[in-house]
Amino acid sequence: MARFFIDRPIFAWVIALFLMVIGATAITQLPIAQYPPVAPPTIVVNAAYPGASAQTLEDSVLAVIEREMNGAPGLAYMESVAQADGTGQITISFEPGTNADLAQVEVQNRLSRATPRLPAVVNQQGVRVDKARANFLMFVMLSSSNPDVDVTGLSDYAARNVQPELQRVPGIGQVQLFGSERAMRIWIDPDKLHSYKLAPSDVASAIQAQNAQVSAGAIGNQPLVAGQTMTATVVVPGQLSTPEQFGAIVLRANADGSSVRLKDVARIELGAQSYASAARLNGEPGAGMGIQLSPTGNALAAAEAVRARMSELQAFFPPGVTWTIPYDASNFIKISIRKVVETLLEAVVLVFLVMFLFLQNWRYTLIPTIVVPVALLGTFGALLAFGMSINVLTMFGMVLVIGIVVDDAIVVVENVERIMSEEGLPPLAATRKAMSQISGAIIGVTAVLIAVFVPLAFFKGSTGNIYRQFAAVMAVSIFFSAFMALSLTPALCGTLLKPVQAGHQQAKGGFFGWFNRGFARTTRGYEGVVARLLRRSGRLMLIYLLLAAVVGWMYVRLPTAFLPQEDQGNLLVNIQLPPGATTERTQTVVEQIEGYLLKQPEVQSMVAVMGFSFSGQGQNAGISFVTLKPWDERTGPQHAADAVAGRAMGALSTIKDAFIFPLNPPPIPELGVSSGFSFRLQDRGGKGHDALLAARNQMLGMAMQSKLLAGVRPNGLEDAPQLQIDIDRDRAAAQGVSFGAINSVISASLGSSYVNDFPNAGRLQRVVVQADGPARMTPDDVLRLTVLNNKGQAVPLSALASTRWVTGAMQTVRYNGYPAMRIDGGAAPGYSSGEAMAEMERLASRLPEGFGFEWTGQSREEKLAGNQALVLYGFAILAVVLALAALYESWSIPLAVILVVPLGVLGVLLAVTGRGLLNDVYFQVGLITIIGLSAKNAILIIEFAKDLQAQGKSALESALAAAHLRFRPIVMTSLAFGLGVLPLAIASGASSASQRAIGTGVMGGIVVGTTLAVFFVPIFFVVVRSLFKPNQRELERSQQHAEHAGITAASADAYVAAAEQGMSEAERQALHQGAQPPLTKDPS
Repeated sequence: MARFFIDRPIFAWVIALFLMVIGATAITQLPIAQYPPVAPPTIVVNAAYPGASAQTLEDSVLAVIEREMNGAPGLAYMESVAQADGTGQITISFEPGTNADLAQVEVQNRLSRATPRLPAVVNQQGVRVDKARANFLMFVMLSSSNPDVDVTGLSDYAARNVQPELQRVPGIGQVQLFGSERAMRIWIDPDKLHSYKLAPSDVASAIQAQNAQVSAGAIGNQPLVAGQTMTATVVVPGQLSTPEQFGAIVLRANADGSSVRLKDVARIELGAQSYASAARLNGEPGAGMGIQLSPTGNALAAAEAVRARMSELQAFFPPGVTWTIPYDASNFIKISIRKVVETLLEAVVLVFLVMFLFLQNWRYTLIPTIVVPVALLGTFGALLAFGMSINVLTMFGMVLVIGIVVDDAIVVVENVERIMSEEGLPPLAATRKAMSQISGAIIGVTAVLIAVFVPLAFFKGSTGNIYRQFAAVMAVSIFFSAFMALSLTPALCGTLLKPVQAGHQQAKGGFFGWFNRGFARTTRGYEGVVARLLRRSGRLMLIYLLLAAVVGWMYVRLPTAFLPQEDQGNLLVNIQLPPGATTERTQTVVEQIEGYLLKQPEVQSMVAVMGFSFSGQGQNAGISFVTLKPWDERTGPQHAADAVAGRAMGALSTIKDAFIFPLNPPPIPELGVSSGFSFRLQDRGGKGHDALLAARNQMLGMAMQSKLLAGVRPNGLEDAPQLQIDIDRDRAAAQGVSFGAINSVISASLGSSYVNDFPNAGRLQRVVVQADGPARMTPDDVLRLTVLNNKGQAVPLSALASTRWVTGAMQTVRYNGYPAMRIDGGAAPGYSSGEAMAEMERLASRLPEGFGFEWTGQSREEKLAGNQALVLYGFAILAVVLALAALYESWSIPLAVILVVPLGVLGVLLAVTGRGLLNDVYFQVGLITIIGLSAKNAILIIEFAKDLQAQGKSALESALAAAHLRFRPIVMTSLAFGLGVLPLAIASGASSASQRAIGTGVMGGIVVGTTLAVFFVPIFFVVVRSLFKPNQRELERSQQHAEHAGITAASADAYVAAAEQGMSEAERQALHQGAQPPLTKDPS
């Protein structure tokens, strides 16, 4: 193949240009994201049961729906949360790779089977099915400087004109409004109702009867009376639209002509539909919208589309209304990609400098450099074909692969240059000879490297998706680089290079002359050391076994994690007040938090939401999204997100009325909303809520005493005092009061009753009946409520019931169908998340019988990833062995190559341990890369040694001569690769933790691995060849290969003689032991 392209250089250029055009086009088409879709697709079912307690909602709504969801195809896990404010949510997570649209249809179909069994009020409110990620991509805030537009008006405008527009943006799953649209609020006065002998049900009935659509028909419809000449639609304005019209509703008409109207017993206003949540921007109230991505949404594209849509909508805003986006998680993605692109360019420059240092000629250096854009652009084309995206992982893969894609071209150019300088051949002849020698090695190295990465593509789950990004980039880039090394590179060598005189390298002066002399001295010293070591191979193998044991020991002791924690430029602050605390107390705490955080030099802006948090919803819950200043404005570890969160934790702990927990978001937000672990304690034995709570408290107590754990906390709302009304049914029956009447009065007065809808400025909004505030503040107010008996007489509730205080759940959680408690936490400083999770499992084993646990979110993925790691390494090593065995038709050659792997792994472990890094997904990818690169260096030596041995040289002579010939290209390619990943290892700023995690291990592996491999690989060859003697058939095949590669008996002698320069006669004799005359071909 190489000869074909040497003779047709334009053909080679055409293919290269074609690849570059395809790649350049693909870059414009590829979506850009932070990570590939690694999180399981999630479908969220939302239900509301106004006035219901958390336990009532769980039993009558969520558990019913949950039972239908069991057995859905691809279901991974589900979690349901019931709140005491009557809202509930079931989050159903499917296995990665499941089609989110089909999953949503499946959930909708199963929900329709449960709908008939749900309470009528729940169905009236509507059960919503959304596909959206749990975390917020961005926050849009509306603010008003116009006194005519208050916060309720602002929220109503957002609900009408902004929220629907944003929900239509491609990639957006859900837009959550923190605030509420308007509703007609009927605030009834129980005392006035009592005086008129009316009940709340009478109010609801009157509104339903008098605020109704009337479909009146038409006059003059068919069949017509003879002579009818016209037809017209009849319109009856049945629906009311203003508070005055609602106030005029007649509740009772008396015989004397007087009447009781709604305004006589109630205060009527155009208020808010819900008062559950409110948003603040930098201490000022406003209307906030939290935007959540759909499971398949592209964060960067969606964020840009949201900004564009808001800019369009601004033209129609009322006077004085403005919008801002104070929190945007996509900024980190944009900056991360930009940083990795900068790293990529730095790597290209460093690789170019290494090549120029060794090749010392612009033409020689330019040839391998041309391969880089061709291979990388070709890879972008492949990513588009595979349906992937440009993300941090694919870009990391490209940085890693830069040093590898130039390797093959360097080997070609270096070999051509060596033949030209040693033999004085013209470029075309030298290229033909060089390619005949090394084409086999290039194909072998490529097969091995691709074989290492291909198994990565077949792993499942979130970790498999991460591996797949690297596997695709590395395998495709390496394939293109090998193809270029066999096509474009030799074509360029034959046409671009100029003839040189033999021995031109030594003739150089200046810096390059000094470098060449120094490198030649190093090479001779290296050959002397290898010659001495080859005669002591037994002792060296013992040292090797010791190193292999150290590798095993270090690997087992290395702490594990899923992904490194990143500074993403923002913080979350979870706020939880004591059970039963009101919004007023929550706002006081939020104002104190704002007072501290907004004064911090690292903080740019802060959005606070009251009534909502990721732990739960209620008056005592809140959350803040804090955006930090850009990374270049807060350099140094003391200004990093973790440091700011740590200082905030200390300062805010002085606020006694709340538990405040600032935290850095996790690296992959869709896998959870908090960093650290996510633990679910389950009641599998039906022990009940109190026993589950006791078990959780026991877990927290044990965790507090563990030195491996930090920040272990319950994630949810604590049980709170609840007012229980005990109804004496016998007394109620004796007084002619039905239980339904009591239920209606209590639920309408204390909860709220959604009666029907009314038209308001072109939108149907709700009519809600509820007792006025002063009538529902104390237990006595409850007992003063009156119920009508069957004679129409008003009976006070105090005559039928009593009240008492009890403690009850403000929130109930079920995980995979079992009652559960959520526990979050992290590892103590100096320990890994893997060790923390193992400690939690150990503590859980000490709980009473009947309690189990499961991991969720990122922790679940970490467990799955940890179980896959050893299988992964096993596949990688097996792939190398099988690829080499197939290529060389030998089982001993692969053994000699694979023995080098622990040396590279030792380097990875030393570097990672030295910098205090962890065994995470990036470490595993780096380790796989080093397995391939270590094998590549070994192949370069062993293949040449095999050919020399086929020409009758002893194993010792062959190993020494191969080491002599391959030392320069091995050092050169390893240095190119090492400097290529150096920018990753020393990265700072956005996404630097991930860059350092992957760069450090690979850098250590290539430095230590190459240093040890150049000494140990010749020994491996000698030991393996002495233990497994090649048979006659293998020797014949090797000799044919050697002659095809231009290695004749005469050239083999010359190579050995060159390697033996400066050695004593005794040393030469020792090396020649075992040499045999070359095989002669059978004349027959």
